[in-house]
Amino acid sequence: MTEITDKPGDAKDEDAGNVDTKTFQRLERLRELRISHRDLDDVIHRLQMDLYINEVQLRRLKKRKLLLKDEIARMESELIPDLNA
Repeated sequence: MTEITDKPGDAKDEDAGNVDTKTFQRLERLRELRISHRDLDDVIHRLQMDLYINEVQLRRLKKRKLLLKDEIARMESELIPDLNA
């Protein structure tokens, strides 16, 4: 009679490791996006305080900030699917 046991290196363990790695990478990417969003917010705020504002540059930064916000929301909804329910 052969005994079946789950040992390190089994396919089940490898799949779980891959899921954890992918989730970790996605969470890391989400963290980076949030930092970029916050940094852009700081830059935009400083530019708005400037008397000689480059309106085109300011508009581009705001648009980029909105795109980051959308990507953050998309990633959050993928990681936490019931968030929009």
